[in-house]
Amino acid sequence: MALSRAKAGWVLAFLVLMWGVNWPLTKYALNFTPPLLFAGMRLLIGGLLLGIYAFPRYKTLRLRETWHIYAISAVLNIIFFYGFQTVGLTEVPAGLFSSIVFLQPVLLGIGAWLWLGESMYGLKIAGLVLGFAGVATISIGGMTGKVSPEGVMLGLFSAISWAIGTVYMKRTSTKVDGIWMTAIPILLGGVVLTLTGTATESWAEVQWVLPFILDMLFISVFVIAMGWLAFFKLVSSGEASKVGSFTFLIPLIALLCSVLFLGESVTVNLIAGLVMIIASILLVNLKVKGSKVAKI
Repeated sequence: MALSRAKAGWVLAFLVLMWGVNWPLTKYALNFTPPLLFAGMRLLIGGLLLGIYAFPRYKTLRLRETWHIYAISAVLNIIFFYGFQTVGLTEVPAGLFSSIVFLQPVLLGIGAWLWLGESMYGLKIAGLVLGFAGVATISIGGMTGKVSPEGVMLGLFSAISWAIGTVYMKRTSTKVDGIWMTAIPILLGGVVLTLTGTATESWAEVQWVLPFILDMLFISVFVIAMGWLAFFKLVSSGEASKVGSFTFLIPLIALLCSVLFLGESVTVNLIAGLVMIIASILLVNLKVKGSKVAKI
């Protein structure tokens, strides 16, 4: 069932806020834990919570017919996305890396046009490009330090896997239960990343202090479990490219949280990027009378 306009707005606001605060919260948590183990732990906790929530609907699982859908979504949206992202952040400054990852809405707009039949017209193209430019403008202040070609490629792979995964979620949303489609890929991703972290990192390096535990629990519940559930619901009930356009706000919120709680300063880049992102969202979501799917 499609969300009402008002409800979709609240769900979208929650999603953008949670995924925005995730960046500074994750940055803080990495002071206490190796990256892959942290990625695996938060996914495992979030996936288990979703699994418990979904269990009364076990009859809708139909794993024999749908297992491949869950597996493909786990690889694209969780394992590749978080794996490339976690490793890539060690090779590239955070500002540059986030601007590469948030090329995703542009790639998603193209993918939704090619494979989902969503409309593509001049204003939408301009809006997607402008949104990415806004993210790049905001992030450029963080472009200091060593930049490796491998890290840049990992950021690009992260964006590509997320975009393709979102298109795949949209295409298969009518074949699977929404809660299971969120729970199982997250659980599978959590298992894979936790095992990878166990093989390559040390559990002895995890500092089980209260601030870290609270941080991880918040991310697991609100960012992972509820955030991905909200994202699936929005993508399955609306145009994927329009939902994707609002994710341009995520790095903006991440930076604002850093200003408020980590003592970072407001810059001209931040203000300019904000204007560009708002204009981008307006352009992508503007209804063009008589617009049809573009043909090339």
